[in-house]
Amino acid sequence: MDWHTRWLWNPIAPRSRRGDLPLHRGMPQRLLQWLFHPPDDAPPATLLIRLMAGGVFLWEGVMKFVFPHTLGVGRFLKLGIPAPAFMAPFVGVLEIVGGTLFILGLCTRLAALPLLIDIVVAIASTKIPLLLGTSPLPPPPVPPQVGFWAVLHEIRSDDAQLLCSLFLFLVGAGPWALDALLARRRGSARAQERQESTMPQGTFVAGAKLPRNTLRT
Repeated sequence: MDWHTRWLWNPIAPRSRRGDLPLHRGMPQRLLQWLFHPPDDAPPATLLIRLMAGGVFLWEGVMKFVFPHTLGVGRFLKLGIPAPAFMAPFVGVLEIVGGTLFILGLCTRLAALPLLIDIVVAIASTKIPLLLGTSPLPPPPVPPQVGFWAVLHEIRSDDAQLLCSLFLFLVGAGPWALDALLARRRGSARAQERQESTMPQGTFVAGAKLPRNTLRT
């Protein structure tokens, strides 16, 4: 593969058009390919994981705007997160967009990356102070209210979101998703191109449009 072809290598193009790169020189491109073209061989039940994780992220993002004093800017201010007036709406939009993409199964791996960072930051900023007894947030209404057992009780939903997002990041959205639909369309287009390229010149293909000058003769 010469240098001219190497510069034209497109990681988001269909597989038959990407060309090839040595493994040690093509890792960024292969990573983009892995992100934008996930396989659709995950089980169909992956839809349930997407609905659960995407729904939670979506409504948590919406509630940051509906209840800003307790779940949005006010919460970020208490936790000591920098620039809470900016970060709270930013995280809210991120969760709304990411949750919607999870539900639709569109750009699933790409959406999982910022959501994984989001949930890790949420765990670090809320559960570590709860473990140490220094949390600025109101304590749980019933015991355990602080310490190890309190963290185990309060972290259950964060664990679920973290592991579900990691699962979708690794396996993709599954066959019942927009990612899989787009992949099937790309596969059909590639198969049609291969069929047309192997046909002898002048062969008539059913459904193909003839040139206008041919119709007039």
